[in-house]
Amino acid sequence: MLIRNAQIDGDRNVDIRISAGVIAEVSNGLEGAPGQRVFDARGSALIPGLHDHHIHLYALASARRGLRCGPLDVANAVALAEVLKAAQPKAGWIRATGYHESVAGELDRDVLDAWVPELYLRMQHRSGQAWFLNSPAIEYLGLDDGLGPAGVERDGNGRATGRLFRADQWLAEQLPSVRPDLRDVGLTLASYGVTGVTDASPGNDAADLEAFGAAVDAGAMRQRLFIMGSHALGVSLHPDVTSAAVKLVLDDRALPAIASVVDDVRRAHDNGRTVAFHCVTRAEIILALGALDEAGASSGDRIEHAGIVGPESLEMISQLGIAVVTQPGFIRERGDAYLKDVDTHDLPDLYRCKSIDDAAIPLGGSTDAPYSDPDPWLAMQAAVDRRTTSGRSVGESERVTPERALEMFTTAAQAPGGTPRRIAVGQPADLCLLDRPWAKVRDALESAAVATTWLAGEVAYERD
Repeated sequence: MLIRNAQIDGDRNVDIRISAGVIAEVSNGLEGAPGQRVFDARGSALIPGLHDHHIHLYALASARRGLRCGPLDVANAVALAEVLKAAQPKAGWIRATGYHESVAGELDRDVLDAWVPELYLRMQHRSGQAWFLNSPAIEYLGLDDGLGPAGVERDGNGRATGRLFRADQWLAEQLPSVRPDLRDVGLTLASYGVTGVTDASPGNDAADLEAFGAAVDAGAMRQRLFIMGSHALGVSLHPDVTSAAVKLVLDDRALPAIASVVDDVRRAHDNGRTVAFHCVTRAEIILALGALDEAGASSGDRIEHAGIVGPESLEMISQLGIAVVTQPGFIRERGDAYLKDVDTHDLPDLYRCKSIDDAAIPLGGSTDAPYSDPDPWLAMQAAVDRRTTSGRSVGESERVTPERALEMFTTAAQAPGGTPRRIAVGQPADLCLLDRPWAKVRDALESAAVATTWLAGEVAYERD
């Protein structure tokens, strides 16, 4: 294929020849070869395909099949009750996601029973850290009989409250389930110009790795996949699926002893893998950095989220030479709640961008979907304007330019925040064509500007 008249890095009327899935020529005035398709970009910007450095693919596919019940989906308790009562679940289970207390306050089994007294109901908090269950679900799982993991909350009489913390893997093992089809997720991501993702689910193991490969072979996922997971993940033999870091989740509610965290880091490094720490709070990031300092940081180790990063943590991250992968989209989606609920002295440290850049720390961008919108352009725009859904500002000093926001999503999967990928000879033809020149895109970063996405030179998405 030959793409003609594209704008690349500000240069106009550039032609790109693609051969065997790789960029073969980048020049002006290239001629089409016999039988070669010629695609006219008409002066629009051509950029490397985007990479989402932290996403949860199967959770996203499941969430798209279930009910959304977050602040952007239902206005209040009355609206939430109506949505739940109208649900028509398969096999008796209602699965709802995205809940936040601003919708209907604190939830427990008694609150949920008033809305759904007979069907099984499980509702996930938007942080991904907790599930809320009604009485039928509790009975099904045997929680009132003392069964269940340590994350089951109980009252003074030992009765399950319906709140279940950090127990995703256990819950999934108890329920009849079939892996959701990833085809809709793959098509949606392609429509955003996404050609690669890093799945950051901590429970991924060898079976999950095989399932991701099968999804690629079936054409459900066209993107290049990089898979984090547990120590049991193993090594991928699939050409488009790569084993990545050991994902280590730190939970402020029950932080482990630093010695055990150090052991996890050393085990990963001894097996040739890097580590990626889930760190949202100050305590979590301080523990992670202390463990990396003691175990010895390795090139490729990273901090995920970096929800609150104080100056002292910034300095230590820089000294350790590790990367940060963050989600500026949370400023847009959750910023109004942050302004209400987060301590004032923490607000400047929320989901930093520019100060991380200023400290010369590699910074990659991601969505953390389904816990945020999977559209990376929304996250990019949030990094630029730092505006909440209602238009309020959170951390104005952390704003970055549109060009820098784009770079956060165009660095290599193995090096988030490293040198942005460029359209150059020898590079994979993973490309995203916008429908206008960059000067018009940068004023309002939006996925509506994506016209065509190519993966290895083949069309993965083409707007009608």
